[in-house]
Amino acid sequence: MSSDLSEIISAASPNFSKGQRRIVEYITEHPEEAAYMTAAQLGRVAGVSESTVVRFALELGFSGYPELHRAMQESLQKNLTSVQRVRVSNDRLPDEKLLDAVLERDIAQIRATLETVDRAAFDAAVEAILSAGKIYIIGMRSSFSLAGFLEYYLSLIFPNVQLIRNAGGSEIFEQMMNIGEGDTVVAFSFPRYSTRIVHAVDFACRNGAKVVAITDSMSSPIAKPAYATLCAKSNMASFADSLVAPLSIINALIAAISKKKNDEISAALTKLEHAWDEYHVYKKDMGKKL
Repeated sequence: MSSDLSEIISAASPNFSKGQRRIVEYITEHPEEAAYMTAAQLGRVAGVSESTVVRFALELGFSGYPELHRAMQESLQKNLTSVQRVRVSNDRLPDEKLLDAVLERDIAQIRATLETVDRAAFDAAVEAILSAGKIYIIGMRSSFSLAGFLEYYLSLIFPNVQLIRNAGGSEIFEQMMNIGEGDTVVAFSFPRYSTRIVHAVDFACRNGAKVVAITDSMSSPIAKPAYATLCAKSNMASFADSLVAPLSIINALIAAISKKKNDEISAALTKLEHAWDEYHVYKKDMGKKL
């Protein structure tokens, strides 16, 4: 379990019944199994009734078992090793229609993000990017692909965009050495959270920059210090991360920014189109016979 869920359980433990203590024992010893059980299934393996499981969720302060169920899954996802991810996802994915199952899970992640994303935070993120003296974009591991995608499109709009390259040691801070007030950092972080991202966000905040955090939940280590946090649901697809929801958030940011910078974008893209035509960047006249 993550420290958040563990702390919730620990704080409520003095009031637990014997049955509820058996539930705690099971989910502590078998987190990979418990996170994907129904209330009835969890009650059966813990030797208690389904109603005891529901009361346990309420005792913890959740609205019901479905909310506790999601918390256990989020906790599990944040702490699984790559090997454990493969085992858990293989157990959950069907042999038949695997493609359908993965795509439907991705659709569910986008729906869940749409229902929960903070619209005020989204507007604040757009304004922070538009008003930035310089825009830094950072993401590690699989999140680097998200950072690169955003950097590509923002670089067509702004002359002041810097993608922080994956690096170890002090190199990240060397790339951010001139960051300060008036600058904006867009930081991506999803479980398992990279300590380098956490340190980079802390460095940016201490130097007066605004941080736009794109992450999975408000319990993420980069959410609290951020100027604006956009939560996008993520999930596991085998050992790989499912990042369709954060990519949709990026697309929405680009769309919102392009509407506000319409004239500048039109001028920049017109110039680019001339260069692309001159140097034959894109193949044309595909309908002609060769």
